[in-house]
Amino acid sequence: MAGEIEDAIERADREAFTREPPKTLKGQISYLLKQLGSAKAVAQELGVTADSVNRYRRGARKHPRADVAAKIDDAVRQRWQPLVRKRRRKRAAATGITVETRARFGYESSAGSSDDGRFRRLTVRLPATYAQRLFDARDTGASDQKMRKIIAEGFKEVYFQDGGRRATGLSDVEINDIDYLDLDY
Repeated sequence: MAGEIEDAIERADREAFTREPPKTLKGQISYLLKQLGSAKAVAQELGVTADSVNRYRRGARKHPRADVAAKIDDAVRQRWQPLVRKRRRKRAAATGITVETRARFGYESSAGSSDDGRFRRLTVRLPATYAQRLFDARDTGASDQKMRKIIAEGFKEVYFQDGGRRATGLSDVEINDIDYLDLDY
């Protein structure tokens, strides 16, 4: 199961689409067959039989179960316009990303740890170095916890310490209980 950070990256990627992915079942299955090469590979991806995939392609079966339809749509969207996604990530790695979240933040400083349990709603523009680290972590299959740590380090530097102008004794920031998290790049 993908984590909250990976889901936010995927949502941000999908905003960059220049064309909509196929909407019809036949169009989606044809696209997946082109991407994966065979009905067997598509079937394995979707958790159905190769015969079912062929029936969807031919139009003999027009309405898959709801869970299978969701898997088909998700599989198409994950593979749709890879060059557009790559170009947008490259630009983000050069310019930075904006993170909007509502979450609990915990931190440690020379005075001790925080006991402030309130949610904070923050929108922070993180520098390009954090964007690059986040994309690299995702590409290497890092856990959601590792990606949270990268974003928390960015918040520490940009928001809590204001680039070194305040809270210099702050040693660690954690993101806990994410209500929502969105990325824009």
